[in-house]
Amino acid sequence: MWYVIQVINGREDVMRERIERMVPASAMQELFYPQFQTEIKVHGEWVNTTKPLFPGYLICDTADPRTVQQYLLRMDDFAGAFPGRSVCALAKEEVQLIGGFTHRGNRVVPMSEALKDGDQVIVTAGPLLGHEGLIKTINRRKSTAYLELDLCGRRVTTRVGLAVLSAEQRVMRNLKKAIA
Repeated sequence: MWYVIQVINGREDVMRERIERMVPASAMQELFYPQFQTEIKVHGEWVNTTKPLFPGYLICDTADPRTVQQYLLRMDDFAGAFPGRSVCALAKEEVQLIGGFTHRGNRVVPMSEALKDGDQVIVTAGPLLGHEGLIKTINRRKSTAYLELDLCGRRVTTRVGLAVLSAEQRVMRNLKKAIA
């Protein structure tokens, strides 16, 4: 079962490493923080980058949450804020959504692509295809779509990579990929 562990925002990688060192390997099948792939413009060129999908949260796949929680409570810089506990079980739908966007060993949500047709944006490829209803807003300049999801009973806004292209931009991008 998957459990959410709240940590200090921006310290996901450090805390993941500390928890993996402290908690016995037999108590956890996987400990990760899901990320998303997007593009940022650096000196006029688009560069791929990854960012946390849920800043300040780790996900632990464990059949023994009590043992994990006991070790977490011993850590001095742990930021658990779930009332009365340091871990929170994810609902089946939440696990399916995150698990559908990522896979074990690579918990990065790939970038989706969309076409702009007048005022309408149509997702054409990537994990958002078929999940358009989750999209609340789109920031074309930052190549991101903002999604609103439930996470442990809380409504959270997160972002994923979404390149919104005109038909001409899509043709040029495909040509560049074919040449490279």
